[in-house]
Amino acid sequence: MRRAVMVPLLHLVVLVGVGLVVWRTGVWPGSGVLAGVVCGLVVVAFFAAREARAAAGFAHGVAEEARTADMKAALGALAIAERTLLWSTDQLCGGTRPPVPAVPEAQSAEPTARVEAAVHALQARIVVSLVRVHDESATDVLLDVLRRLAMREHALVSKVLAALTHLEKATDDPEWLDSLWRIDHLMTRLRRHVESTAVLGGASLRTSRQPLSVMTVLRAAGSEVVQFARVSSVASSAAADIGLAGHVGPDVTHVLSELIENACENSDPATRVTVRAQPVQAGLAIEVEDRGVGMRPEVREQMNRLLATPDEVDVSDQVRAGRIGLLTAAKIAQRHHIFVQLQENPTGGTTALVVVPTRVLVQMPPVPKESAQQTGPHPMVAPPAQPMPVQPTAGPAREEQSQQGGEPQLPRRSRTPGALRATAPQQPAPMAAATPGMAADFLVGSRKGSTAGSAPEPSKP
Repeated sequence: MRRAVMVPLLHLVVLVGVGLVVWRTGVWPGSGVLAGVVCGLVVVAFFAAREARAAAGFAHGVAEEARTADMKAALGALAIAERTLLWSTDQLCGGTRPPVPAVPEAQSAEPTARVEAAVHALQARIVVSLVRVHDESATDVLLDVLRRLAMREHALVSKVLAALTHLEKATDDPEWLDSLWRIDHLMTRLRRHVESTAVLGGASLRTSRQPLSVMTVLRAAGSEVVQFARVSSVASSAAADIGLAGHVGPDVTHVLSELIENACENSDPATRVTVRAQPVQAGLAIEVEDRGVGMRPEVREQMNRLLATPDEVDVSDQVRAGRIGLLTAAKIAQRHHIFVQLQENPTGGTTALVVVPTRVLVQMPPVPKESAQQTGPHPMVAPPAQPMPVQPTAGPAREEQSQQGGEPQLPRRSRTPGALRATAPQQPAPMAAATPGMAADFLVGSRKGSTAGSAPEPSKP
C-alpha cells in the first residue's frame, strides 16, 4: 500500500522539478515543455495504476487468508460441538446424565473469538435442551402410568365403598355398623389419596353432574380427614344460597380436605380446626384456621410460591418425603384459577385462605322444609362449629329461677330406672375422638326403648 502511494508521488515530483528547470533556463520553448509535462504525467499514471493493482492483489490475498483462517477456526469449533453433542446423546441413551459444557469468555474482540464463544454457548444450550427433553419424556411416561393406575384403583375403591354402603343398610347391629363405618372412613381417605395421585398425574377423578352447596363442600372436606371430629364447619347466612358448579365443587372439596389435613397434623389435638365460608367481592372466601405452632416466614413464603406456581417450584424433596398435600391442592387450584395462600393468624397459628372465583359459583335453589327435616346427620360429619359448655341440669335451673323470681318451687319427681323423661336441650361438648358407632347405638336404643316395659341399654362410650 505504501508503494502504491509513494512511487507515483515521487515520479510526479521529479516531473514537476524537471519541467520548472527547463522552463526557467529557456532551453526548450514553452510548447515543448508542456508536451514533456503531459508525457511525464502519462508515465506517472501508468506507474500509479500498476502499483494500485499490485496493492489490491496483495490486500485481496491477505483478506482471503484471513477468511480461510476464520473458517477453519469456526469449522473446528463446530466439529468439537458436534462431537460433544453426539457424546451427550450417547450418555443419555445409556442412562447417564451428561455434564453441561462450560462456556468460555471471548479472549479478544476479534470476530473469530466471538464466533467461537457463540458456538460454545450454543453447544451448552443444546446439551441442556437434550437433558430437558429426556427428563420430560421420562416424566410424561411416568405421569401416564400414574394416571392409569389411579383410574383403576379409584374404580376398585368406589366398588368397595358401594359394597360397604349396601352392608350398612342391611344391618342394625351397632357393633357391625361401628366397624363398617370405620372401614368406610378408611376407604374414603384411601380414595382421596388415589385421587391425589391422579391429580399429580395431570387428571381429576372427581366429577359431579349437579352443583354442590357450600355447606356440602365444607362438610365433605372435613369428613375426609383422619381427625374429622376436630373440624368445625361454619358458613355465613349470605353463603347459604351459594353453590359451586359440578365440575368445580368436588375439586374444591379435595383442596379443602388437603388443607384441613395439613392443619390437623400441625396443631394441638386438643384444639379445633375451623372452616369458614363467606361471599366476597372476588367470589367465595373459605378460611381454614388452626391454632398450631405456626410456620417460619421463609417456610410460609416457600409454600405460598408452591401454591401460586406449582410448575416453577422444585418439589422433589417434598415428593420423596411423601408430603404431597399442598402440591395436590396447588395443582387443583391452578386448574380452576383458585387463589390459595397461607397466612399467620392472631393466635400464632396458620390460616389457609381459599378464594373461589365468581365465574364458577351458582345460585342454589331453596331447600324445602320437609326435605330438611327428613335429612338425618351423616355419620362422618364433623361436630358443630362453636361448641358451648354443657348447661346445668333442669332441677337446679328451676330452683335458681324460683329463688330469684319469688315463685314457689315446683314438685320434683324421683328418678325411676327404666323410665323415659325429657331433658333440657344441651349443646354437645367437643368430642375428643371419632365415635362413628354413636348413631348405630342410638338407632338400636330407640327401638328397644319404644318397646313397653323394656329399659334402654346404655350406649357405648
